[in-house]
Amino acid sequence: MTEPTPTPSVMNVPGHEPRNETRALELRLLLEAIFAKYHHDFRGYAPVSLLRRLDRACDAFGCKTLSALQDRVLHDQEALPRLLRYLTVPVSEMFRDPPYFRFLRERIVPMLRTYPSLKIWIAGCGAGEEVYSFAILLREEGLLDRSLIYATDIGPDSLRRAAAGVYDMDRVAQFSRNHQLAGGRRALSEYYTADYGAVAFAKSLRQRVVFSDHSLATDSPFAEVQLVSCRNVLIYFGRPLQDRAVGLFRDSLCHGGFLGIGAKESLISSAHAGAFRELPGAHRIYQRSDS
Repeated sequence: MTEPTPTPSVMNVPGHEPRNETRALELRLLLEAIFAKYHHDFRGYAPVSLLRRLDRACDAFGCKTLSALQDRVLHDQEALPRLLRYLTVPVSEMFRDPPYFRFLRERIVPMLRTYPSLKIWIAGCGAGEEVYSFAILLREEGLLDRSLIYATDIGPDSLRRAAAGVYDMDRVAQFSRNHQLAGGRRALSEYYTADYGAVAFAKSLRQRVVFSDHSLATDSPFAEVQLVSCRNVLIYFGRPLQDRAVGLFRDSLCHGGFLGIGAKESLISSAHAGAFRELPGAHRIYQRSDS
C-alpha cells in the first residue's frame, strides 16, 4: 500500500521558518562567533534581556538582522568595543538603593573594622558609580587608607570611564540625594570638582582602586576578599551562569565575608545557597557561613 505523501508544514518549507526560531539561531551563532574570535562569553546570559540590548545595537549599527551584526563584528574589530557598550553597561547611579549602603555603613562596617586590612571586589563595575560610592563610604568611615578595591568589568570602555571618574553634572543632584539617604557624613560636593557641565571625582578616591578586566563567565577568582558587591548583574544571567558567578564569589570570600547583590536578585535557587546566610533586614546582603 502506497503511503500518502505528507502535506508539508510551514516548519519544513525553506524560507518559512518562524521568525522566533530564526532569531534564536542567529543569536546562538552570534554569541558563538564572539566567543570564538574575541573570547567574550555571553552564551550564558538570559536571552530575553540580551535580545533587547542587541536590538538596540542593531539600530545603532544600521543592521537589519543579528546575522548582519555578526558579519560586522567578525570583519570589523573596531565594532566589538562599541557592541560591548550595549551588552555590558547597565544604567546605574552613585549610592543606588540608599538603604543598601546605609546597612553597610551601620551594620557591616563595624565588622570590617576588625580586619587589619580590607579587600573589596566590585564585580561588574560598569562606569564606576558604585566604585566611588564605596570609596567615599570607606573614606567617611576611616577605612579607605587600609582598603584595596578591585573594580572589574569586561568592557574596556566601561573600565576607562570608571577610572576617569567623570560624570555629567545633571546626574549629581540624584547622586547627592542618595548619598545623604545612605548616611553620608559630608556633602558629596567635597569629593569632586565641577567644570564644563561635568564633575570629576577626586583622584585620592581611586588611589586604593585597581581597575581590571575580569569575566564572570570565563575567569577564575583572583584574590581573597572580605566583601563582594555584585548588584544588578546576576539578573542578566541564565541560571547556569548565575551559579558560576556565585561560586566565584564564594571561593573569593573569606569565611564570614559578605556578598551584596541587587534588590531584585536572590540566592534562594542558587546551587551555592548553602554557603551563605542572608542577614536580617540586610537588603540582599549575605554572609558566607560554610567552613
